Amino acid sequence: MTHGPGPTPWQRAGDDEVAYDGFARILRRPLLLPDGRQAVWDIHDSPPTVSVLALTDDHHVVLVEQYRPGPDRVVLSLPGGLVDHGEEPVAAGLRELREETGYAVGAAELVASIDPPSHTQPRHVVLARGAHHVGAQRLDELEEIDVVLIPVAELRRRLPTGRLGATEQTYLALDHAGLL
Repeated sequence: MTHGPGPTPWQRAGDDEVAYDGFARILRRPLLLPDGRQAVWDIHDSPPTVSVLALTDDHHVVLVEQYRPGPDRVVLSLPGGLVDHGEEPVAAGLRELREETGYAVGAAELVASIDPPSHTQPRHVVLARGAHHVGAQRLDELEEIDVVLIPVAELRRRLPTGRLGATEQTYLALDHAGLL
């Protein structure tokens, strides 16, 4: 298969305008397309996020179960959250894991940094091994989280259903760990 020179990048046609600034921040970005047309694109502008696949020594995964307003249901997902300004993704992931679950790990590594098409910041994926319980959760005021441990095989069985949160990040971490 032969490829041409590739798509031409769109050019900015002005400054971003804040369309909404609440729990989420949405920008309206004016763009100039290669054929001269102008378009305005809505962009999700939030800090980078991190999700952690934490594995115990007995081959279980530490997950969180919580209500999510978007799908309007309780969702089982990887622990994670926002990466604070100046914080490294692995450190943020370990902090979020400890806060949301009360678990710490023996070792962790950055698996990937995903650039979603309509976001300004990446979603980081961390793989952590040797997860063990070290204390109580330290939840934010709007968090109500149950910690759930399931075998890796059960997580793999549930992934294709599309009902888990952080599905993309879970696949990437399991693949990196050689567990798919």
